[in-house]
Amino acid sequence: MRNLTASPNPLPPLELWGGIEPTINRVQDRYLSQDTRTHHSQRIEDLDLFASLGIKTMRYPVLWEATAPEGLESADWTFADERLPRLRELGIRPIVGLVHHGSGPRYTSLTDPEFPDKLAAYARAVATRFPWVKDWTPVNEPMTTARFSGIDGVWYPHGDNDQVMLRCLVTECLGIVRSMRAIRSVIPDARLIQTDDVGKHFGTKNMQDMVAFKNERRWLSYDLLFGRVDEQHSMYQYLLDHHIKQKELAEFRLNPCPPDIMGLNYYVRSERFMDDRLDRYPPDLQTEYQHRKFVDLDVARIAVEGMSGFDTLFDEAWARYRTPIVVTETHLGSFRDEEVRWVWQIWQEAQAARQRGIAVQAVTLWALLGVFSWGNLSTEEDGQYEPGAFDLRAPTPRPTALAHLARALTAGEQPALPVLTTPGWWKRWQRLQYPPFRLATLSDYTGAPLVQEPGPTGQPVLITGGLGELARCFIRVCELRGLPFRALSHEELDITDPTAIEHALTIFKPWAVLNTAGIHDPDAAEGRPDWARRALAEGPATLADACARHGIRMVMFSTDQVFDGQKRAPYVESDPVNPLSVYGRCAAEGERQVLARCEQALVVRTGLHFSPYEERNLLARALNALAADEPYASAGDCIVTATYVPDLCNDTLDLLLDRETGIWHHAHPQPMSWTGLIRLAARVTGINAGQLATRPLAAFRLAAPRAPYSVLGSERGVLPPPLKQGLGRYCSDCQVGWVTEVDPEVRCSGAPKPTRMG
Repeated sequence: MRNLTASPNPLPPLELWGGIEPTINRVQDRYLSQDTRTHHSQRIEDLDLFASLGIKTMRYPVLWEATAPEGLESADWTFADERLPRLRELGIRPIVGLVHHGSGPRYTSLTDPEFPDKLAAYARAVATRFPWVKDWTPVNEPMTTARFSGIDGVWYPHGDNDQVMLRCLVTECLGIVRSMRAIRSVIPDARLIQTDDVGKHFGTKNMQDMVAFKNERRWLSYDLLFGRVDEQHSMYQYLLDHHIKQKELAEFRLNPCPPDIMGLNYYVRSERFMDDRLDRYPPDLQTEYQHRKFVDLDVARIAVEGMSGFDTLFDEAWARYRTPIVVTETHLGSFRDEEVRWVWQIWQEAQAARQRGIAVQAVTLWALLGVFSWGNLSTEEDGQYEPGAFDLRAPTPRPTALAHLARALTAGEQPALPVLTTPGWWKRWQRLQYPPFRLATLSDYTGAPLVQEPGPTGQPVLITGGLGELARCFIRVCELRGLPFRALSHEELDITDPTAIEHALTIFKPWAVLNTAGIHDPDAAEGRPDWARRALAEGPATLADACARHGIRMVMFSTDQVFDGQKRAPYVESDPVNPLSVYGRCAAEGERQVLARCEQALVVRTGLHFSPYEERNLLARALNALAADEPYASAGDCIVTATYVPDLCNDTLDLLLDRETGIWHHAHPQPMSWTGLIRLAARVTGINAGQLATRPLAAFRLAAPRAPYSVLGSERGVLPPPLKQGLGRYCSDCQVGWVTEVDPEVRCSGAPKPTRMG
């Protein structure tokens, strides 16, 4: 394998650091803690998982609000006393964080003039207890926290003006200066690793003064700590005008506390574009600052050039401060392939910066355990979760593709991830959501129409059964995610023909095969058992043999009908099968054969399908009838769980990239009858369900027996969101006439969008 660290560059090899998202932020009188949702404090064994990645340095919290919520005299040191020594035993150097997007315990706040000294007292207590800890971040992202707390108003003290924002910022920075002084009184060689998000601004010609102002203001936390804010500084009068005292600014100049390492945080939404042409955009995109109205957009969504990225940021930070740099956060809330592309791009840009002589020391894999509710900036617990290197939706944290990437980077190896040949969505033309703007000329793009780039290159995913509902959805999902694929119809590839399979695998050289070929009609299978056996058992088994020979990952899709419904509790992956129908028996035999023949096979069992790409499924037929005020009858005594097909496709691809094998259940975790599912979907879409009638299953005289209870649970990890959210996306994605108004509780786009977090 190619060694990524081999270079004539005199700098030490680029390191991979780690970190968990530990935020404790305050909203009104509520404290929202990431730990209450990740439960990391209840699993000391997480530290061994982190060490297994090869990480030797880690940002780690000993947060003030958690340790001393009522004061130092009643502090509870249990967490720190257990965790910091264990990190030391594992050979991991901790960078201890004291306040992370917080405003301190209830006896202080970011507008409390005593906050700096109170924080310093806490910092001294931590340092005294752990005098061997050399690296510290007393306050994470002071400028970002000040903006969210003081001018955006989402966190306490919920300010809405520059005066509150600057008061929060100066309070935080004074807290850093005094905390480091207190720490160094105990640990003279303690180092300050100071983080902040220094996102850049762009805009139209009329917004250039605002662009210049914000691009200078983004460095203010660092400039204060470096002691650079004097009478000649561009922000000096701005600070005085908003009631920051001269003696406070003088304290920074007389007692500078320059970071030993600058921790730069940067996200796909960190670069902003400000447009004063309000008539071009929906009203809900408008914002106002300093009495000016404009639209604030992601640069990636409008600029022809795309994001300037870390390449530019490294140059700017190095030119301004000549201080060693670490990328201290790298989270991207998206599909798994996009997550690894984001980290890989940052790693490559860091290596390139080092070749230019910039002292970039490390990239931090953040957040190792993922994040909760950062789509709403942790202002409420909405249940939204974005995995990191480990996925917490499993009984124990489950390694993802990011963990595999981390192990390769810490070993100095080329990552063996097939998706890295395609650039991330932020570099593909599909990212543009608005009429494109050229930043270089500050004008709308008027050249030739921007066309889609050539298809992604690299090893493809091979999709069999390329004309069916599931195959069509996988095609759309692969196009969205920039994944190379090749879809073959039944006529192009008969999966019961070993010669045809061998030819296809040799020609296309896929890294994975998604077998969507087969039948999904239990009643049709009941009358044609030989046909069903070939499609559901013999064909997948033949395909598994070939995949095993070529070392290719394979996915087979199965059904909840492998169970007999007698359990009356959700079926999990290890439950024994006992199918009632030909369809179920053939599927169960296919599962057994595939798993026995291909050790890299993944078998995904699903519930009742509903999809925006198939008009013949139960839900579509029912909603079409009810929307036309026609009667529709459905079974009320057949209890199932449902599977939204786009969720199934996306989650399956994520599991493939995570290198998962064996049986996995995929269904929204909410059992209900067929009638109940239709009634809930009607409520979500605003359709009158008055014509919906409930009948016993026997009244429909179906050819194939159904399990009366085929509810799927999972002992491996529940991936889909609540059913109501899946139905909301279904209705949004269908875009057909019977969708009158989607329930606002479930209104959601089909594809996750990147979020700002930190």
